[in-house]
Amino acid sequence: MTESSAVFLEVLEWFDENGNEVVHRIPESGSGDIKYGAQLIVRESQAAVFFYNGRAYDALGPGRHTLATSNIPILTKILSLPWGFTSPLRAEVCFVNLKVFTNLKWGTRDPVAFKDSQLGLVRLRAFGVFNVSVAQPILLINKVVGTQRVYTKEALEEYLSQVIVSRLNDLLGEKLDTIINLPGKYESIAAGLQEKLRKDFADYGLALSDLFINSITPPLDVQKAMDDKSRLGLFDDLNSLMRMKTAMAMEKAAESTSEAGAGMGMGLGLLMPSLLVREGGGAGFEADTSPCPGCGQRLPRGSHFCPTCGHNLLIFDRCAACGANLTPHAKFCSSCGKAAEHKEAPKACTHCGFENLPKSVFCNQCGEKLS
Repeated sequence: MTESSAVFLEVLEWFDENGNEVVHRIPESGSGDIKYGAQLIVRESQAAVFFYNGRAYDALGPGRHTLATSNIPILTKILSLPWGFTSPLRAEVCFVNLKVFTNLKWGTRDPVAFKDSQLGLVRLRAFGVFNVSVAQPILLINKVVGTQRVYTKEALEEYLSQVIVSRLNDLLGEKLDTIINLPGKYESIAAGLQEKLRKDFADYGLALSDLFINSITPPLDVQKAMDDKSRLGLFDDLNSLMRMKTAMAMEKAAESTSEAGAGMGMGLGLLMPSLLVREGGGAGFEADTSPCPGCGQRLPRGSHFCPTCGHNLLIFDRCAACGANLTPHAKFCSSCGKAAEHKEAPKACTHCGFENLPKSVFCNQCGEKLS
């Protein structure tokens, strides 16, 4: 018998001392002997997921919880054993950090391919930051964390970075024809990318609050070609300016002296640059409420059921085929009939054979559109 299994756990709590842990399991090595009537202390910005025989049974919010059938109804079934309610329970608790993890970095480990309408195939590097929080603790553990004793924000950052880069590649292929027009579209691309990623993150039990693009850069040779094209454009503008000034001089000579001042004012007005005014805004984020997936009614955070439509808000898993919520321990999806264990296969490119994330639109390796 291991040391952890020889000790009865009577008080279960967790302090996030370094702020880097997303999920922390108690006990850290396997399951432990949790005494019936033990105290489970969950602090603000935490949730505790109770596991028995490897299955999640409930997610408990902030407060002091007594592990007894009177306080936690789910124990009524799993504790109905021949020896009664006096022996310890072999189980574990996963504490989930619900705070917003800020300034997580994303970026391309390897350049992604983009088919530019003017420059041909270009390999781009992109970098940025994003903020994320856990919205569905059980779904996150089932989909991402698994049986790891500790899951850190660095591991979450690395995992989500691959998803962000893949979706960025799809967005650039759909919305951008050439990277020459890229500098003026950072804001709209970031907004489109954030919207595209919300569903992906929700499938992992996460909520994306903000995403920013710091840079999207082509190789040095492509940057030089873009600089040369800008210089050519400048020469064309100078030629146009010289022709305009010549026409103005001819017009001035034809006018009377009294109108010279007006002609000069017109010339200066034509040379003044226009002002670009951009207005931006965002919808307010209601931190303490979340919309019901069934009817859209905003409900207090931590609710398990919607009082309006009865929708189950505590998501244990989602069907990989249709995205419908799966009931706890379901074998098949009640919406499409697929097996609950069904997982989407990577999307292979027919041109180069590279395996992309499921639902990708453009290949990260060669830039071709996926069929």
